Amino acid sequence: MAKITASVYTSHVPAIGAALDLGKTAEPYWQKVFSGYDFSKQWMKDNKPDVVFLVFNDHATAFSLEMIPTFAIGTAAQYQPADEGWGPRPVPQVMGHPALASHIAQSVIQDDFDLTIVNKMDVDHGLTVPLSLMCGQQDPVKGAWPCPVIPFAVNVVQYPVPSGRRCYNLGKAIRKAVESYDEDLNVQIWGTGGMSHQLQGPRAGLINAEWDNRFLDRLIAEPEALAQMPHIDYVREAGSEGIELVMWLIARGAMSDKPPTVRHRFYHVPASNTAVGHLILENT
Repeated sequence: MAKITASVYTSHVPAIGAALDLGKTAEPYWQKVFSGYDFSKQWMKDNKPDVVFLVFNDHATAFSLEMIPTFAIGTAAQYQPADEGWGPRPVPQVMGHPALASHIAQSVIQDDFDLTIVNKMDVDHGLTVPLSLMCGQQDPVKGAWPCPVIPFAVNVVQYPVPSGRRCYNLGKAIRKAVESYDEDLNVQIWGTGGMSHQLQGPRAGLINAEWDNRFLDRLIAEPEALAQMPHIDYVREAGSEGIELVMWLIARGAMSDKPPTVRHRFYHVPASNTAVGHLILENT
């Protein structure tokens, strides 16, 4: 059967993608950010999965305010990098895994989670920046990402957004679905977005490092209790865009019930107008 072996958590700051694409990673401001992923890129090479199930949020690229699915799973064979207003990122297209994605959709919907099935969509920085951070820069024409990716988009842009509890339980349903797939696959699940940041209003630029690190502690050690945290706490303590962190609970819920092995932990501020958080957890 297929098995989830590890989970990865990372911010998906668009300015990180721009720094990568413009060759600025060695500049003093950015070097400290990217050094936190040196271990991760080697770990990814040493632990290359067969499939990555990547939880992210669309930034009004594939979906607009006219149609906003709460949970959307990509079942296509490939996905093009999106043009977010300044041209697509110079990265390879993302290859999907339609068979596993369709199986997960069937299983999770039968477990009473309503998913939107997406057979065609472009993927924005929410998905491609984590791939670049974990896999390194790839030639957009001749290169390729190391494995297929199943995009899983979550609405954390327009309220009402799903609760942390629902996201955590959805992760459990995804684990059940993966483990019922009758092919021997090594699957990783990635939760992206966050950490504390606010993009507008009087608190624009908010970063709460103490709260962020406490969130990482609790994500590792007490995820079920963390999943009960109400939305207002995210907004009050981590800013309006801090709500993206509920997506990390999907990845955490998909892990084994046993305490995970922490393979890597990194936290840094600033990176553009936000904090960068990163974890790699392995199932024991």
